[in-house]
Formats: sequence, structure tokens, C-alpha cells
Amino acid sequence: MQSFIGTGVALVTPFKKDFSVDVEALTRIVNYVIEGGVEYLVVLGTTAETATLNKTEKELVISTIIKANGGRLPLVLGVGGNNTSEVVEELKSRDFSHFSAILSVSPYYNKPTQEGIYQHFKAVAEASSIPVILYNVPGRTASNMLPSTVMRIAKDFKNVIGIKEAAGDIVQAMKLIQNKPEGFLVISGDDMITLPMVLAGGAGVISVIGEGFPKEFSQMVRLGLQRKVDEAYKLHYLLADSIDMIFEQGNPAGIKEVFKALGLSENTVRLPLVNVNEDLASRLHNFTRKLS
Repeated sequence: MQSFIGTGVALVTPFKKDFSVDVEALTRIVNYVIEGGVEYLVVLGTTAETATLNKTEKELVISTIIKANGGRLPLVLGVGGNNTSEVVEELKSRDFSHFSAILSVSPYYNKPTQEGIYQHFKAVAEASSIPVILYNVPGRTASNMLPSTVMRIAKDFKNVIGIKEAAGDIVQAMKLIQNKPEGFLVISGDDMITLPMVLAGGAGVISVIGEGFPKEFSQMVRLGLQRKVDEAYKLHYLLADSIDMIFEQGNPAGIKEVFKALGLSENTVRLPLVNVNEDLASRLHNFTRKLS
């Protein structure tokens, strides 16, 4: 799946000061990241504050991104949850004609066993009409999808084409890369260890910092894929402080502050999230100014 080699970005949902979806700002952000050189766009992931969007708003976000993208890059839609039957129902009823794959998070809060995770994704894979990218993010789900479970799913369901691996554990990522079936994509879900994962044989990243600084971050990933290690690490260390900063007080509050500094959108987030404090905002604005 060449479409998903390189840098994908998990798009934010920009809000106006009155907390409504800012369609114009979202259009600007889509154009900004495409012009910055990213390879694909992820729609309605965690970074989009999807948990705080109602059904109408979700459809507005989807249609805005499809229109702004204009067929330029592949689109991945976040379709996941902790109610398997509800996820299956969405997969059977939604029109996926504009999407190249879905990104489906391992069930959160319920804390299923490895067998439960397997059965969940069996149902997802069998219901999906387009390729599936698994998403392992133990820090948010409270359960870790083990490499053995991922390999079992990958071998049993050919439409499961990869995993966004965001356990933050390079050893676990390397086990996935070592044991994966031919063509299965191990995609970093952790900006800070993206380059080591790529150099170990990973396919790239689904990134947050990559939408703030798409030119530099996507170039770092391409250099890594080309095995130009020193040049790639130069960009990694250029961006490393900003990666720490955007996650310091929660995602997407940090990256939205970067977008405010870039003049692309407001920094508004919806409760229970709140804006970063003044000290962090100042540091993010200073970093953004220096880089640009």
C-alpha cells in the first residue's frame, strides 16, 4: 500500500471562539499540510476531538476535508470505538467512496483481553469494504494490543493492511516490524520515535507535529526511508523540543496553539480539554517564529 508510506497527519478540528466548527480554518489547514508535502490525511482521529463532535459536525468535518483535498491525497477515516456492534453498523452504512482506508482504534475503557481485541477486529475486518489500519494507543485505551495479537489479525484478514503503533515502545515496534507479514505497514503513532521506527523498517507515521510543521517533518520521514540517517536526524533534533511541547499539556491543545501562532486558526478546544497555559503558549509561539 504505497499510499501510506511516509507522513500522514491526524487533522485537528478548528473551532471558532464560539466553539462552532471553523470550516474556513479547516480548509486552510488542509491546504497548508498538502503544500507542506505530507503523503496522506487522517480524518476524525483523536486529534480531531471527535469525542466532542455531534453527528452533524462530524459530517461537516468530513465534507469540508473532502472538498478542500479535492482528490489530491489519500484520505483515511477514523472509525472505531468500544461498542463493536456500533462500529460494524457504521462500517456497513457509511459511504467510503472518498476514502482509501479506515483507522480503527483498539477498544478503550472496556479493557478487553487479547482474545476480545482479536474478536473485535475480526468483526471490523469482515464488515469493512475498504482496507483497515489498526490503532494501538495504550495510553488512551488502557489496554495494549500485543504484537502476537496484531500478527494474528494481520495473517487472518488480508484487508488489515497495517497498524498505527503508539505504545511509545521501540522494542514492541521492532517486534512488529520483525514478525509482520510481507507488505504489512508498521506506522509510528508517536512523533518522537518516528525516525527510529522508520530506520528499523517502519512505513512512516501518522503524526500530530507533522501538521504543524509539515515541510520539515515529512522531509525527515522521507530522508529516513531513503536511509539518509544524518540528514534525517538533523531535522529530528530541530523539531524535538516542539514535539515535547505540543504534548506537554495535552493533545490537541498544543498543536492548536501552533496553528494560532501560524495564523491558520484559533486555539479553541472543547471541554473537557482546555487551552495550554501562558508559559507554554509563549514557548510554542517562540519556537514557531524561529522555525518559520
